[in-house]
Amino acid sequence: MAAPQEVPVGFRSEVTLGGVLEVAEAGAYAVDDQGKIIAVNSAAERLLARPSKHLLGRDAHDVLHRDAGGKPQDRAGCPLLRAMLAGRTTPEQAGWYERGDASVLSVSWLATPFMRNDETTGALVIFHQRSASEADREQGLATASLSDLERLALLAETTSRLTSTLDPDQALRRLAHIVVPRLADWVVVDLLGESDEVQRALVAHYGNGVLTERTDLCGPLPPVPDDSPLPLSRALRGAASTVATPATYEAEPDSGIAIEQRRLFDATGIRSAVIGPIRGPREVLGALTLGRAQREAPFTADDLPLLDDIARRTGISLENARLYQRQRRVAETMQRHLLPKLPTVPGLETTVRYVSAPDASQVGGDWYDMFPLGDGSIAVAIGDVVGHDLDAAAGMAQLRNMLRAHAWARHDEPGKIVRQLDETVMHVTDVSMATVVFGRLTHDPATGWRLQWTNAGHPPPLLVDYNGRARFLDQAHGLLLGMDTLHERPNATTDLPPRSTLLLYTDGLVESPHSPLDEGLEQLRRHAAALAHRPLNAFCDHLLQQVRPADNDDDVALLALRIPAPQDGGH
Repeated sequence: MAAPQEVPVGFRSEVTLGGVLEVAEAGAYAVDDQGKIIAVNSAAERLLARPSKHLLGRDAHDVLHRDAGGKPQDRAGCPLLRAMLAGRTTPEQAGWYERGDASVLSVSWLATPFMRNDETTGALVIFHQRSASEADREQGLATASLSDLERLALLAETTSRLTSTLDPDQALRRLAHIVVPRLADWVVVDLLGESDEVQRALVAHYGNGVLTERTDLCGPLPPVPDDSPLPLSRALRGAASTVATPATYEAEPDSGIAIEQRRLFDATGIRSAVIGPIRGPREVLGALTLGRAQREAPFTADDLPLLDDIARRTGISLENARLYQRQRRVAETMQRHLLPKLPTVPGLETTVRYVSAPDASQVGGDWYDMFPLGDGSIAVAIGDVVGHDLDAAAGMAQLRNMLRAHAWARHDEPGKIVRQLDETVMHVTDVSMATVVFGRLTHDPATGWRLQWTNAGHPPPLLVDYNGRARFLDQAHGLLLGMDTLHERPNATTDLPPRSTLLLYTDGLVESPHSPLDEGLEQLRRHAAALAHRPLNAFCDHLLQQVRPADNDDDVALLALRIPAPQDGGH
């Protein structure tokens, strides 16, 4: 039988300490002089929803200590850490620990030092969960108890987080995370529509450490009465904010909106609420309600100024988002009218895609065109005017119309037509920089489909045959439009095999600020080759999803043509 192994003294002391902690009914853990957890009892594991293996050896402050909003505490200002490092027993204090499920546990704790290995000081922490009433009494969660510094910090956070998004839904979700649970258990936002309809846009509740949106309580509300004295109706008319309780809505309801508000109080269990108007710079946008159901501390009139400040910042954010949405709708409508519908060419399958720049006004300088010419050929073009604004869109419209005029007036090679466009751009338009690929599609029953083209500084077209062989048409490449009016533009010609796909695109499909253009072009070639058998619409959709760089901030235009199979009338 093997001799028993010697157990290190430090290890024996920690095993003994763990046994001592198990005697305690409250949660308990011990830390060494570096603040690292060396022992945990089963009550602590249960309260913290963490097995001991996820705690032992970790820094207690980093893994556990949080503020009331669930954020990590500053190490220098953490009272529990100061108490442990001070080496003396502390009176019972309030605090918050992060549980294993990321929720925040409200606790009462005390710490006392102990000697470890006869020379090293550690600390023993005993804690238990506080009830909601204890939390209210000890912490003073009423907003009136916030210090001036805490109020300023809360308002600064509200401003920075809400004004950094132009998505109204995201702004409301951010608002919920700011005010709940810091100020309330419930947050409700009711918004006025453009025709004064009322929509309950957000109902969110904080419980068990989780913020939950109650979509079942959202939806349309009845119209706002003109003379109701009740808090929500007054707030939606822009009157001053008020405190409300369930008793506020116990009397005979004076409107449909009062009935809905009574249902809200019943469904949420809110016992105290503050309700105030959300005002934009020009008009009332809605109402903000903060409610308390679990806490004993009710709202008071002292809480109304802070509610008004938060609601005012919410109104500015929502007004900005609404203006942006309106501008985007106008721009998208303008873009649809600027970009043409494709003609129907017997046997030839065509499709287009336009995706606006994500952070621009949704109208830009990327464009495409396809139109029949007098000699029976089909003109195809794709181009890009630098910019993502209305000036770029206006320049794009000028170029497209001038190119159409030149192509129709002159039955000539693409290079000569674009050469004429060079001179026109120089003398007639305000376009500073632009690119274009212009080509003529012809069809001969004996020889099939053929493309003749010229390229003025634009990414090369891509031709993919039915067997998945993809190549860029990089011949006939010249300078940007208007850069050279002295030399002729080159031309190139290629046959388009049956069932092949011709793709014209703008640089937003392949360009990334963090990688070379060649990498984007190679990505496009590989994916297009793999998609050779896909239907044309799916071909374009998959290219946009798989090839367009995630960090791309440019608009994208695609013009794709599928050459028919011989039995469909092609060669």
